[in-house]
Amino acid sequence: MDSMTIIAVASIVTAGITLAIGVLGPSLGEGRAVATALTSLAQQPDAAPSITRTLFVGLAMIESTAIYCFVVAMILVFANPFWNHFAAAAGQ
Repeated sequence: MDSMTIIAVASIVTAGITLAIGVLGPSLGEGRAVATALTSLAQQPDAAPSITRTLFVGLAMIESTAIYCFVVAMILVFANPFWNHFAAAAGQ
């Protein structure tokens, strides 16, 4: 197996692990945030606009973590910064 194949396999495996771990945390966080917001809405229905607005801002911030993991995985698969280094080393 040549070095380019090893880099390709390592990139794909790392991208998969990045997505698996990087999406697990935000998913659990979003579920907990929604459950807490629903509990708060049940206890204080008059504060619904404030709770809902705060919930959506918090969910957007939590979701950005999963989006960053997705971007890192796409960079590893399609625009890997190690390709040029190993291609230049193989050519020398």
